[in-house]
Amino acid sequence: MDININYNGKKHFLDLATRIGIDLGTNSILLYVKGKGIVLKEPSVVAIDKSKGGKVLAVGEKAKEMIGRTPSHIVAERPIKEGVIANYEAAEAMLKYYINLIRNSSLINKIFKPIVAVCIPAEYNSVEERVIKEAAYAAGAKEVYIIEEPMAAAIGAGLKVNSAKGNMVVDIGGGTTDIAVISLGGIIVKQTIKVAGDKMDEAIAKYIRKNYNLLIGEQTAEKIKINIGTIIPLEQELSMEVRGRDLFTGLPKIINITSSEIAEALWEPVSAIVDTVKSVLEVTPPELAADIIEEGITLTGGGALLRGLDKVISKATGIKVNIPEDPISCVALGTGKYAEAL
Repeated sequence: MDININYNGKKHFLDLATRIGIDLGTNSILLYVKGKGIVLKEPSVVAIDKSKGGKVLAVGEKAKEMIGRTPSHIVAERPIKEGVIANYEAAEAMLKYYINLIRNSSLINKIFKPIVAVCIPAEYNSVEERVIKEAAYAAGAKEVYIIEEPMAAAIGAGLKVNSAKGNMVVDIGGGTTDIAVISLGGIIVKQTIKVAGDKMDEAIAKYIRKNYNLLIGEQTAEKIKINIGTIIPLEQELSMEVRGRDLFTGLPKIINITSSEIAEALWEPVSAIVDTVKSVLEVTPPELAADIIEEGITLTGGGALLRGLDKVISKATGIKVNIPEDPISCVALGTGKYAEAL
């Protein structure tokens, strides 16, 4: 609801709708509320009971805890895989759940419907856009807008996206890596590859299975990546105790793995990301390429936290790489700031 008020004999337009920005990621969903900042960060996981017609049992952290631990009729899954919506019903249920959670809290004005901006990967289709908008409207949104992930990342990282200077953003999320060159408020060159955090986890699990005959789950692989993950040799070697199931005996087994082994395991997915960065630079207009050499490449997303990744990209391109203070939150912050400006 919008209200016209009279002040000093002039009509003024007062919009009382709350602005909400949503980073709809493969692994996590972050919500930004105008004036409050990021108010929610939860896993993008939904638990569904197939025996009850697909009834949603849990969303977020509670659903994530069920992965690999549920009976056959209950499925805990990620509705978004490799940057695209794999389960439309679950994605809609998840989006509605989180928007309603915010609407029912004390964070926003309950009387007026919120204006919502949702961030999705750069290469999305009209069906995905429609599903996301319909879910947001069903949850009570007044208006729904879509913003591309690399643009949101650039805004959240504090880059001057509206200037004539070129900026390059490499956003490494869970399902996709989005690479874009931005100038004058638009994306000039972009490329998305389905190699990101999840592929790194898979590479770690594959390495351990091949070298130790040990089967581990995706959550264990992710913990290894976070705790000792690196792509370059470290001054002080890190190690971690890993529990899993022995493929030969079928019994539980414990091994010790080092950071240098993880560097070896991650080389293939990291090489794919580096090669894509180079290919985007090769088709970037010369004037913008010169700006990027001067300003550097901005690395955002959870993948930016992988030890030594910035150094590997810098060495391969000859360009300095900048990592914001909180790279994981850049997309959510950018989406929120975009929503505030609507």
